[in-house]
Amino acid sequence: MHLDDYTRFDAIGLAELVRRKEVSPEELLRTALEAIARVNPKLNAVIDVREEDARTTLRNGLPQGPFTGVPFLIKDLALHAAGVPMEVGSRLARGLVIPHDTVLMERFRRAGLVMMGRTNTPELGNNASTEPVLRGPTRNPWDLGRSSGGSSGGSAAAVAAGIVPVAHGNDGGGSLRVPAALCGVFGMKPTRGRNTLAPDAGEAINGLAIEHVLTRSVRDSAAILDAIHGPGVGEPHYAPPPARPFLEEVRREPGRLRIAVSRKAASGVPVSPDNVAAVDDVARLCASLGHELVEAAPVYDDAALVEAMVTAWSTYQAATVDMLGQIMGRPVNLDTLEATTLAVVEHGRSLKATDLQNALTVFNQVCRTVGAFFVDHDVLLTPTTAVPPFELGELNANVPMSAREWYRHCFTRIPFTALYNVTGQPAMSVPLHWNEKDLPIGVQFVGRFADEATLFQLAGQLEEARPWAVRRPPVHASRAEAG
Repeated sequence: MHLDDYTRFDAIGLAELVRRKEVSPEELLRTALEAIARVNPKLNAVIDVREEDARTTLRNGLPQGPFTGVPFLIKDLALHAAGVPMEVGSRLARGLVIPHDTVLMERFRRAGLVMMGRTNTPELGNNASTEPVLRGPTRNPWDLGRSSGGSSGGSAAAVAAGIVPVAHGNDGGGSLRVPAALCGVFGMKPTRGRNTLAPDAGEAINGLAIEHVLTRSVRDSAAILDAIHGPGVGEPHYAPPPARPFLEEVRREPGRLRIAVSRKAASGVPVSPDNVAAVDDVARLCASLGHELVEAAPVYDDAALVEAMVTAWSTYQAATVDMLGQIMGRPVNLDTLEATTLAVVEHGRSLKATDLQNALTVFNQVCRTVGAFFVDHDVLLTPTTAVPPFELGELNANVPMSAREWYRHCFTRIPFTALYNVTGQPAMSVPLHWNEKDLPIGVQFVGRFADEATLFQLAGQLEEARPWAVRRPPVHASRAEAG
């Protein structure tokens, strides 16, 4: 199979070719490896090619699932595969190997996906840009001097550049949606409790972190969610089951939705004219499709929320780092951690249990306030980020900075996404706009709790009205001289 042909198909399309025996899983793996060789030296998106693991999977026989034979990459954070390193982008965890699959990894395998490598991530996912000391920066295929976003930046860049049609990611403050916006791909953060973290955890970052994938097509995201969602044994969070398969929702008309539109960050962080223009453009598109657009946004205490998130993230990172230090037998210092990570850990260690409980009280108050807003609004449209794809180095995590300073520095670029990790609502970044420099500017749509269905219906409608998969970055596997 030629790369030109391979990159024209999404994951569902490739799986259909396998089912019809027009291509073999071995051919798909060979082509995906060729794609890595062609573009990854420029991008540094894939940090570990697991060719022998993939070939062993093929030799052992693939299950008959919706994605049988489709090449797949996993992010180097949280989700893990048996015997495959999971180093969380950190020197502290270099060489860490866990002997079992997570339940979600088992479900990816049962769907027929062929894991062939790991993608880059910032240290412990603690950055909105993927440029860890351990592995170096992942570059944006639209402009190699710019960030691919974080923390699922390696996966987003790999999908945008045509290496694979779908790659694993997770989202604890925007880590699926931000890289999707900066790389011009589709990123859905499902509802809290939709995808399990079993057996390692009941929740991550006090319920903020959610697992899913980055894709080029809406239907791939929906079909993968169909294949992997559902609770594990003893689950603390459980999203109500969907009325019908999510893939069916992509093909259903959403009807006339009441869509709230907001261009301003609650924190007062300035929003780039490019990102405002993207929301204006997409709002006009939604209106042309028959939806009702109203100017509105949830009102809540943003300063209290940011402080609560700093507490939740810092305490979780402190506990995680202390555990990794014990497991790996390494000291926790600037030789093993980046400067801001260490600052976050030290801040987390200084907090009391009552500080975390107070933060969770703030989370509850915000959830009630924001939930009430969605009683009268079906969907909220905002920018995904406050700025277009920004230059590498602007979010350098290895500089002296306190925990509060670091998170506020990140929020100058991403003030819109983390709120919906707190509320647990589904939210997606959709690649519908490019600026004059031909850089992607994603927009965010947020739905009611457990209502991915409406978002998938709207995303399917928008994708049909303004297809984006035909747009390819300068660094792309289909190009003989990528970049």
